[in-house]
Amino acid sequence: MPKPLFPQQRWQIARPDQTLVDRIAIATGLSPLLAAVLANQGIASVKAAQQFLAPESQILPSPLEAFPDLASSLTLLKTAIVSRHKIAICGDYDADGMTSTALLLRVLRALNVEVDYAIPSRMQEGYGINQRIVEEFAADGVKLVLTVDNGIAAYDPIARARELGLTVIITDHHDLPPQLPPANAILNPKLVPKESPYRGLAGVGVVYVLATLLAKEQGNTTLITPLLELFTLGTIADLAPLVGVNRRWLQRGLALLPHSRLAGVQALMQVSGCATADQALKPDAIGFRLGPRINAVGRIADPQTVIELLTTDDPGVAFARAMQCEQANQHRRQLCTTIETEAIDLVETLVRQGQAPWRLNGDWVIMLVHPGWHHGVIGIVASRLVERYGLPVFIGTYEDEAHIRGSARGIPEFDVFAALQACDDVLDRYGGHRAAGGFSLAADQLGEMRSHLRTFAHQTLRIDQLKPLVTIDAQANFSQLTWELYEQINQLHPCGIANPEPIFWTSNVEVVDQRPVGKDSTHLKLTLAQSDCGNTLIKAMAWRWGTYYPVPNRIDIAYRLRENTWNQQTNLELEILGIRAPVAPSTDPPTPIVVAQADQGAPVVRQQVALHCPEPTVSSTLLKAIQWSSLGDWPQVLKGIDGHILMYGYQRPYVSTTTLPGTVEYDRPSRPCDCLILWSLPPSWTHLRWLLSLARPQQIYVRNHSPAILPAEELKAKLKFEIAKNGDQPLNLLNLGQQWWVAPSTIVSAFREIGYPCSDFPETGLLEQELKRLQRWYHCSANRLAGLT
Repeated sequence: MPKPLFPQQRWQIARPDQTLVDRIAIATGLSPLLAAVLANQGIASVKAAQQFLAPESQILPSPLEAFPDLASSLTLLKTAIVSRHKIAICGDYDADGMTSTALLLRVLRALNVEVDYAIPSRMQEGYGINQRIVEEFAADGVKLVLTVDNGIAAYDPIARARELGLTVIITDHHDLPPQLPPANAILNPKLVPKESPYRGLAGVGVVYVLATLLAKEQGNTTLITPLLELFTLGTIADLAPLVGVNRRWLQRGLALLPHSRLAGVQALMQVSGCATADQALKPDAIGFRLGPRINAVGRIADPQTVIELLTTDDPGVAFARAMQCEQANQHRRQLCTTIETEAIDLVETLVRQGQAPWRLNGDWVIMLVHPGWHHGVIGIVASRLVERYGLPVFIGTYEDEAHIRGSARGIPEFDVFAALQACDDVLDRYGGHRAAGGFSLAADQLGEMRSHLRTFAHQTLRIDQLKPLVTIDAQANFSQLTWELYEQINQLHPCGIANPEPIFWTSNVEVVDQRPVGKDSTHLKLTLAQSDCGNTLIKAMAWRWGTYYPVPNRIDIAYRLRENTWNQQTNLELEILGIRAPVAPSTDPPTPIVVAQADQGAPVVRQQVALHCPEPTVSSTLLKAIQWSSLGDWPQVLKGIDGHILMYGYQRPYVSTTTLPGTVEYDRPSRPCDCLILWSLPPSWTHLRWLLSLARPQQIYVRNHSPAILPAEELKAKLKFEIAKNGDQPLNLLNLGQQWWVAPSTIVSAFREIGYPCSDFPETGLLEQELKRLQRWYHCSANRLAGLT
């Protein structure tokens, strides 16, 4: 069978309500690309968009009003504390359960409560509180039991606890069973209204609500900050939806993590490589690097390691436990790599035998069972196989010769839990939800389960759905992929479930260069260009796609925008998620980028538009004293400058000041500089003179890096948008010019082509002529500029 040119995928390109997109863009100042992203996520009004971008602005209802049993839970806890009753926590072995357990231990110990905890064995007992744990608690003199991240489906163990005279508070976030267990109180966000901002809380979020209210009522508010850090770790690691209060509290917590006061978090950052002296890491990057190390312990090691890590105040103990987490994570990665390789070999063997699961009369699910696979990580492998093949995956291993235990992951059109229900007569145990699940069965029932899954898949899926799905937000041109857009994307963070990172696509891209990179040429590095955007080059990386080398010279691409720092230079690059053959342009009229009417209904097109273009005052003495030079080996040049440096320009690099004798600032000077590095020229002579008047440099180095120049039609569309947004307020040509890297004369020419005479400004050429003149300006040499001054 010939090797495919690129991955066989199906693209789902969103088509949001353009009127809503335009209104969000005008009201928030977001790029229309990102306004479309918000609309795609179900944000249905300008107010909702504004609250999403500024979550602290939302007025939250009291959690006491939202959770029916919260007040009674607090009363039960306070009574136990006053009565000096022993309290026990039943946690879980995943990151959500472990951070929940640590959070409650911290607050109860700080309140001088006698408290203990138990976590069931992942391998021997499985998920949730059980009768053994309940009876051991009772034998140890426990009076009150708190479950965290479990308990809602444990009817029999909870009933047994009540028989033994224990008070039980369930804190959980999993789906509600038909019959709730007979606990004294139940805290579960599935019991609050669907529109509630608390609806998406993970288990650690429910515990955080309970613990912070308890701390406040007990007069110990100093506990709340470290509790927020644990909430942040658990919520990220559990893949909870990052909306509602999760988004609000995560933004706070992620800002705390780099400066954590918890010994365990400090140690984990150190061993995971987050704590570097000369590298500024984003708070969300730190959070996502810590989460997997915590999860790894729950998958393949002893959860007590994480509990001790997150509850100790001893730096030595914290470091030792952090090293154990790091070792567990390394082992987890090795296991995943080995199992994934073996699983792919099994699937490819089926393909070679003519039994590909995705063929017309195939199974339409991938079901793999293999001895020796570690149960703690097969769920991760199942997710990777779904990404690779686009089919539902059921993967299992033998607990012994007679029993199989497995995990399942689905695709959007396939309900995993419903599929497991269809296998009810052959399964010993199962559970889960639409996207994922777990199961166990007798080995001799494997054939029956495979048959039931095949029948279910053929009843619920279509063959065209058996490809990896790439969900795309909006079409973008390379000229739109700017640092300004990247900074606006940062406003959408933290991203994750229910708030995915934006994915864009660009059509008919030219592959200028490509080469396999990495160990065993695993990945594919590309240099891409878009001919109708001034042939601007941009680098791209396609992870795990080295096998498709070489891809065709012309392709459509789907991607995320990424920041990459290498050799002290930071650039925007693309992370390729999808490739397909170029699709012919639609014959439908293009969707407008901007509104046809302003918010109040006033027509955009007017006879006049108010423009403002202030001129700077620069002394001739200052200009004549400047020394102009071309910038060649720029890292070496910077090392020789002993003074204050201003770095300016399109995609100009960031530099580490630890290796320089002087100081560095960027773009807009706060004080006069000794040396000005023009990575690219300002958009016009007027812009340059303003920069010189503020920076007052003695030396200027010119790199002549050329910005991506907007196509004529896009520039005109942007101007219509600005008019709609500003109403009768004057438009500052210098600000717009700096934002889009175009000269004021270019903007005036564009205004004239869309019907605005701009009679107060000098004559201009046609817009295409002005754009070509702008390109020549960006290549103006240092010697030529010295002559102009």
